[in-house]
Amino acid sequence: MWSVIQGRLIHFTILFVLLMALSIGVSQNNPVRERLAFIWFDSFYKHVERPSPDKVKIIDIDDISLSQPGLGQWPWSRRIVANMVDNLMAMGAVSIAFDGVLAEPDRTSPSNFKNVFLQMGVDEQSAARLIDNDVLLTRAIERSGRFITGFSHGSNQSEPFMQPDPQAPEKGVFQAAQSVEKHFIQRAMRFESTALWLPFFERAAAGNGSFMALPENDGLIRRTKMVFTDGARLYPSLSVEAYRVARQLKQVGIARTQEEDDFITPYKMAFGSKVIPLGEEGDVWIYYRKMGEDDYVSAYKTIGAFDDIDPKIKERVKGKILFIGSSAEGLKDLRATPINSFLPGVEIHANITEQIIQEAFFTRPDIVYIYENFYIMFLGGIMILITPFLSLIWVGFTFIVAVGLAFLASFKGVFEYQLLIDPVFPSISIFLIFAASTLLSYLRSETERKQVRQAFGFYISPDFMKELTKNPDRLKLGGEQKELTLLFSDIRSFTTISESLSPEALIQLMNDFLTPMSDLVMSNRGTIDKYMGDAMMAFWNAPLDDEDHARNACHAALQMNKALDPINDMLAAKAKEEGKSPLVLEAGIGLNTGPASVGNMGSKQRFAYSALGDTVNLASRLEGQTKQYGVRILIGENTRKQALEFAALELDLIQVKGKQEPERIFVLLGTDEMAQSDMFKKWQDIHNEMLAAYRAMKWDEAMSRAQTCQEISGEGMTGFYNMFMERITALKQEPPPADWGGIFVATSK
Repeated sequence: MWSVIQGRLIHFTILFVLLMALSIGVSQNNPVRERLAFIWFDSFYKHVERPSPDKVKIIDIDDISLSQPGLGQWPWSRRIVANMVDNLMAMGAVSIAFDGVLAEPDRTSPSNFKNVFLQMGVDEQSAARLIDNDVLLTRAIERSGRFITGFSHGSNQSEPFMQPDPQAPEKGVFQAAQSVEKHFIQRAMRFESTALWLPFFERAAAGNGSFMALPENDGLIRRTKMVFTDGARLYPSLSVEAYRVARQLKQVGIARTQEEDDFITPYKMAFGSKVIPLGEEGDVWIYYRKMGEDDYVSAYKTIGAFDDIDPKIKERVKGKILFIGSSAEGLKDLRATPINSFLPGVEIHANITEQIIQEAFFTRPDIVYIYENFYIMFLGGIMILITPFLSLIWVGFTFIVAVGLAFLASFKGVFEYQLLIDPVFPSISIFLIFAASTLLSYLRSETERKQVRQAFGFYISPDFMKELTKNPDRLKLGGEQKELTLLFSDIRSFTTISESLSPEALIQLMNDFLTPMSDLVMSNRGTIDKYMGDAMMAFWNAPLDDEDHARNACHAALQMNKALDPINDMLAAKAKEEGKSPLVLEAGIGLNTGPASVGNMGSKQRFAYSALGDTVNLASRLEGQTKQYGVRILIGENTRKQALEFAALELDLIQVKGKQEPERIFVLLGTDEMAQSDMFKKWQDIHNEMLAAYRAMKWDEAMSRAQTCQEISGEGMTGFYNMFMERITALKQEPPPADWGGIFVATSK
């Protein structure tokens, strides 16, 4: 019993440790867990299309623009860029964000060619009056009042940070409580150095933001930062600045969310009534939209004389937030994203700005991770509890339903709330728990079956063993009270026989006797309890239930009688060869049915599966009385009541040694075939008349009936009727008291 309990404890302990490791031990930033979630989230970009607000356009420095005469390779002359800025503002752009850095002076400026002009005959005063290209661009930026420069990580850490927006308040673009500002200074992406526009460009710009976008561990960009820091103050992203300048806002608010709704991010960024959900590090999930030709305007189409520009281009630019960027492969601004392995980086900023306009953001707050872990713990716990007790089909069905609910919750979260819920890792976790629980249940069952086979393999039949090993839980180790049918068998005159044999011959004789006797017990679904020298004890209805235990025991007893014949024939043949008198084996068998205690009995060091109780003792006494009554098989009254179809005769009402109440005993003679024969029916009637006369103390009538029964019975019951007639003669000479009742008191076991 303890080994079973211990096995279950180990089973549940292993699964509990696995459950805790999967639900608590694997953080949301674990690379494997994160990668699995990303694979699932990426599928939404293909099936959850975000509509275009038609408020953002990309001025694309594409390959066609770079191949235009007069423009050439990048970087273009600042005169060209200035012309493009002037034209875009004239078309009605509400803000222009430049996704790149102009960090060096224009090498094509007139000041760099002053000596050349002098050699060409231009006087020095006229040459000095030629306007520098950088000055032209600076003036264009100032005139626009809507131009946003960008910055990024620098390769030289000695380079200082710039002021992001000289026109904003001294505290910077962000308006935040001290605690919030402190939080993001500690948690936002930090710059150790920067790649900057030239200072005069920055001073002329209406805003300045970072265009840095870092990929996840798998190289794809799914999130981007909206807040950056140098360790002292906060800076906005390029998309934030593009929208702020378009709305002509001086500052943007950042605050900790106060709403009671669980499924919100911890921080938010506010542009008046519009709110951006921010993560702990000032990041947002990019809700990608597949941008097409209508979202792009080739840069060369915006350059030149304003009147020469296509009116359709002017209409497309009017009232739009513009991002100047490049899709040209040579400029190496292509990024890997869930929707495209080679997406122009400028599209990332354009997507975020559109999301701000639409207030359309995927979110994945920390509370979702907590709920995912709770799902793993709850469903995993259920799987651990039910797997040992339900069939694999039902457990598998439960697993499928649980996984289906997880994916349904994920779909509902995205389509209705733009909430990113990961069903993949929780489902895999539940599967691992399901698989581990199933495997451990199988191993434990196999261990229990092996223990059962070891404990009962030599005592019950192979067919019975198969049934027991299929259902080891039916075996109640440790003891129980139940109805059993007990069988005791013993060789008569064994002491005399053993004295005439050598030890080797005696052992061989016992093996020859006990082997077929044991086979018959097991083939009739019985359990062998023990061997006691020449005796054997067996019982039915344990360890597995057997509704026909009494009948099966009677069948086994009758077959055991017949099984002695070939053994005696073998002994006779062997004795003839050796010139000795043959040994004749005869066995007495006692059967009794009733309640008994059955289970593992003994010490902690050694125990056996056995039965105890008055029912057991009476069966043993009945076996002992077979010699006194001259019969081979005696059965108790309870056994007879449960095996009425067998041929059996009541022999006596006996009070065995150690019992106060008398027991009605029967001789078992044959199966139902014999019981239905005319001979047996005639015999049974006369036999019952004999017993009735005997108990009524009608000695002469009882004697007459006994003589008739002896003639009918033949050799098998001669001994009994001789004994019975002797008893009648003795009682006739010395009559019992009037209250005798026909009870015979046995003085020996």
